[in-house]
Amino acid sequence: MSNLAATGGYARDDAEVGSRRLAVGKTTRSRNAGRVQDRLIDELIGISRGVIADGVVDENEAIFIAQWIENHREIAVKWPVNVLYVRLVEMLKDGILSEDEQQELLETLRDLTGESALYQEPNRPTTLPLDKPAPSIDFSGKTFCLTGRFVFGSKFDCEETITEMGGDVVQMPGQETDYLVIGELCSPDWIHTTFGRSIEKGVELKQLGHPIAIVSEEHWVNSLAMG
Repeated sequence: MSNLAATGGYARDDAEVGSRRLAVGKTTRSRNAGRVQDRLIDELIGISRGVIADGVVDENEAIFIAQWIENHREIAVKWPVNVLYVRLVEMLKDGILSEDEQQELLETLRDLTGESALYQEPNRPTTLPLDKPAPSIDFSGKTFCLTGRFVFGSKFDCEETITEMGGDVVQMPGQETDYLVIGELCSPDWIHTTFGRSIEKGVELKQLGHPIAIVSEEHWVNSLAMG
């Protein structure tokens, strides 16, 4: 009897070890996939910087970028590549890239690469994920997540202001977050920073149907005056 019990115990132990190994394997594969996606996004950013170096994006360059994304489907649905890809498909569906579309694509690529910092003051983050039109902001009983650096002041100052207005603050956006506020100051390499990860999480929540609003610091500050 004791031998059978012992055998059963070994079986359970083996099953637990197998489960742990499976979990570790899944985690490792997930991390590796994430690294591959990051490298591909970096490669796309490099390609985009080369394209916009002369301040012009022509039809052939637009087609090249669209085909490159098509050939790397693993990031075609990942923000911010998905935003760029949708716009490219829309622009190229009639076979002509108009002058207005060329200018819009140039600005979009500048946003993607951080090169828009050269044309803006202060050094603004990409505007790609912001809600348009910007929604009204309520403070009382609402949950905010702040990401990036703020002209308004330190993150502590911003959090204290929200608390005084009756709101709550969390460090990362989640299902209960009402507003993700993006600071006006960032560096051109924001996309793989904690700042960029927070924005990516906010976009994912929106895509899953959660009613999180993504707004700029400027809109948030204007709402403070109205609140």
